[in-house]
Amino acid sequence: MTFENNTTDDPIEQAREVLRIEAESITALIDKVGEEFRRAVDVISSCRGRVIVTGLGKSGLIGKKIVATLTSTGTPALFLHPVEGLHGDLGIVTRDDVVLAISNSGETQELNVLIGSFQDIGVTLIAFTASGSSTLAMASNIWINVGVPREACPFNLAPTSSSTAALAMGDALAVALVRKKKFTQEDFYKFHPGGSLGLRLLAKVREAMITGERVPRVLSGASIADAVREMDEKNLGFVLVTDKNNRLLGILTDGDLRRSIRQQVEFNGKGVDDFMTRAPRSIRAAATLGEAIEIMQKHEITTLVVLDSEGILEGSVHLHDILGRGGTIRMAIPGEK
Repeated sequence: MTFENNTTDDPIEQAREVLRIEAESITALIDKVGEEFRRAVDVISSCRGRVIVTGLGKSGLIGKKIVATLTSTGTPALFLHPVEGLHGDLGIVTRDDVVLAISNSGETQELNVLIGSFQDIGVTLIAFTASGSSTLAMASNIWINVGVPREACPFNLAPTSSSTAALAMGDALAVALVRKKKFTQEDFYKFHPGGSLGLRLLAKVREAMITGERVPRVLSGASIADAVREMDEKNLGFVLVTDKNNRLLGILTDGDLRRSIRQQVEFNGKGVDDFMTRAPRSIRAAATLGEAIEIMQKHEITTLVVLDSEGILEGSVHLHDILGRGGTIRMAIPGEK
């Protein structure tokens, strides 16, 4: 079934067909990635200036997103609107920069007028276009083919698959640069300090976890009533079960209790060991809060138990504590002893 021949009025089927076409367009790019892409990565990684991204219309919008991705992953970048460039903004471009120009046809008039100026300045020009014989591609130092078989638009006119393909190739370029420049997770957090979250995620688990009497805990063999009282008193939504040597055995959450009640489980004669989850997700105190969030996201949980190398309970850390509940975290400063 092709989109052109698809006369269904069902929006669900229409949406599925659009997604299939766009997915095919991105997949088709894989075989087009070659030495020109490698050259682009090498040129940008050794660039002493910035990546100046330019494009008009939908290509311009894609260009702005590529700029945002590059700057957040360690590659300084700026967006230059072609029309504004014609009226003075070209002054932001220096010979130390690299220009990435995006145009599906490669014949965008406002963009191509700038080619001579880019050449006069002496920048390396990289083109994202669908046609290697276009004006833009022929004038560029590096041409990266982002052509697609067809647009998802039923008239094959509105930029849909083509803009998606350019965006995906921009992501591929940014990620390749991350690897080439050895950009680290810590570097990423430094570039994302919104609400101080970036620096907060560099802090260690030990700086946010609760310890001692604040941790809801009962000994193995405790009754359900004892566990509920401890859970209610500490008000964290769970209770940890340990042996007499403080070795973690399991966790019982309020969710576990609610599910048992809904299933009409009989509590009489049973203790906390009968309902707890054994071997709950854990983390070391020396791990970063960024690592803790990754584990929480992967397993769709909000609490991690903090254990030492011997499995001894040291505390627990909750998502709310990482994000600032109570405001007690002292944020680590990169490079600080």
